[in-house]
Amino acid sequence: MENQTRISEFFLRGIPGSPEQRQLLFGIFLCMYLVTLMGNVLIILAISSDPHLHTPMYFFLANLSFVDMGLTSSTVTKMLVNVQTQLHTISYVGCLTQMYFFLMFGDLDSFFLAVMAYDRYVAICRPLHYCTVMSLRVCSLLLALCWILTHIVALTHTLLMARLSFCVVGEIAHFFCDIIPVLKLSCSDTHINELMVFALGGTVLMVPFICIVISYIHIVSAVLRVRTPGGGSKAFSTCSSHLCVICVFYGTLFSAYLCPPSVTSEDKDIAAAAMYTLVIPMLNPFIYSL
Repeated sequence: MENQTRISEFFLRGIPGSPEQRQLLFGIFLCMYLVTLMGNVLIILAISSDPHLHTPMYFFLANLSFVDMGLTSSTVTKMLVNVQTQLHTISYVGCLTQMYFFLMFGDLDSFFLAVMAYDRYVAICRPLHYCTVMSLRVCSLLLALCWILTHIVALTHTLLMARLSFCVVGEIAHFFCDIIPVLKLSCSDTHINELMVFALGGTVLMVPFICIVISYIHIVSAVLRVRTPGGGSKAFSTCSSHLCVICVFYGTLFSAYLCPPSVTSEDKDIAAAAMYTLVIPMLNPFIYSL
């Protein structure tokens, strides 16, 4: 603990560009953040106030909207404050706290998309058993399981980061405390941390994605077997908004975390992070509303 207390803060590089460009981006990001909050709050209010929307699909959509607000608020607000105050610092404790909430909300996004894909699979492939399979008890258990698993993963990474020593006040090459940029500043052995990032990060990213792919393989197979005119398109139309969100979300994550270092740069990483922490949460309410 003595080594860890040698520093009390980090510097966040923030968004790249000249001061004038940063002020312009501040205005754009602030508007996008406010739209994100308003859109997701409206989604939650609409679902909670309309009895016709008290179904498993909209139950998880409301939770996804809450998580999107948490993901954006845990990362973008600090960046907006830093740009406006010209103080690009974050405390050591604040950095670990931000990392925990970013990881938890980001993983929850992935898990909820997988659960929603399973819900669509049951609705289309096993419609007669839908009310039994996706009962309120089952939905509550799935919700609790998602929160517990993501909490364990986020807490594991945060505690492993807390055991490291940071001997100098370094600059985090990002606009928030992401794992990899913070690990680069440590003067301790980070092999265990890197191993856990690969193991837990890959699992949290790939397992939900594989579940989504399997669910949609069954959905497409079921839709292709529909013989009634327009029945297949009607069934598949219930998945269109979910598919749009999945493509944007995982496309951005894969480009940010699975590309080799030779084709990535810090500016590209920041742009990709802005996509999945701000742009996607802002677009989700529009996609699902339409």
